[in-house]
Amino acid sequence: MIQAKLIVLALAFGVSAAPALAADAAKSYPNRPIRMVMPNAPGSSTDMLGRVVANKLSDLLGQQVVVDNRPGAGGILGMEIAKTANPDGYTIISASSAAMTIAPQLHKKLPYDPLNDYAFLTLFAATPNVLVVNPSLPVKSMKDLMDYSKSRAGRINMASAGAGSQSHLAGVLLQSMGKFESLHVPYKGGSSTVAVASGESQWSINPAPSVNALVKAGRLRAIGHTLLTRSAMMGDLPAIAETIPGYSYSGWQGMLAPKATPKPILDKLRAALLKTMDLPEIRSSLTTLGAEVITCTPEEFRKFVQEESAKIAPVIKAAGLKIE
Repeated sequence: MIQAKLIVLALAFGVSAAPALAADAAKSYPNRPIRMVMPNAPGSSTDMLGRVVANKLSDLLGQQVVVDNRPGAGGILGMEIAKTANPDGYTIISASSAAMTIAPQLHKKLPYDPLNDYAFLTLFAATPNVLVVNPSLPVKSMKDLMDYSKSRAGRINMASAGAGSQSHLAGVLLQSMGKFESLHVPYKGGSSTVAVASGESQWSINPAPSVNALVKAGRLRAIGHTLLTRSAMMGDLPAIAETIPGYSYSGWQGMLAPKATPKPILDKLRAALLKTMDLPEIRSSLTTLGAEVITCTPEEFRKFVQEESAKIAPVIKAAGLKIE
């Protein structure tokens, strides 16, 4: 009844009722569960981080945030589903570099525009990649791996989560800057770390959350991380950049919403996200998983995606990936 009266009044005065209706809707928002589209498989590093955030965000919003895994085609499937969702605030998207900066450069006919088809909320996590080797290898440092690979040219395998994945491109950049070569062996998602642990492949670079458990169990040996400098979060693990100056390749995650989501609702969502990311238990949980909390304005998030896309373009070219 209230909304109907607002429409009548708006029409009588020749103005749009949309802003008033949006503000009115935001007052009672949310009054039902919210779907978080996750364009990644259950158990992946991005999924684990997203679920940590979803659980606490549920508490702050007073409604359950349900993770909806929609993996496929490097995140394209999930991003397309989220793009066409009803822009009423009951769908948000946990987006990562794979879908926002890599996929757009590998597909001519992408069903979404990462910069223009979504409302940007904030980045929420930065995830360094960790360089791991099979423990049986006589390799305990970045220099060891370079020397070992050069002495066995063509007989060392680099496992990745698939052609064009973050782990693939991080490895290509590492070999280019470190001037050594390994045979790229693509696997499906997390099976790349299992391949290294079993000795099927010799090394890989993967998001910290996906290798931490295997490193702690002694099934993988970590020899470096992809942040530019040492980090308390990574303990005594050295930065690869200490051996290969300038090397840096870390992942990230941010939260989006369908483009036409009303601004009052976006503001409410973003405020809840910022409060969530500021909770000590969230920072502790992300650190345990191998990620750091980062937040920013929507404008800074958009600019960040643009800059990351420009940075990854030459790496994709060096990897010899074909545009589909």
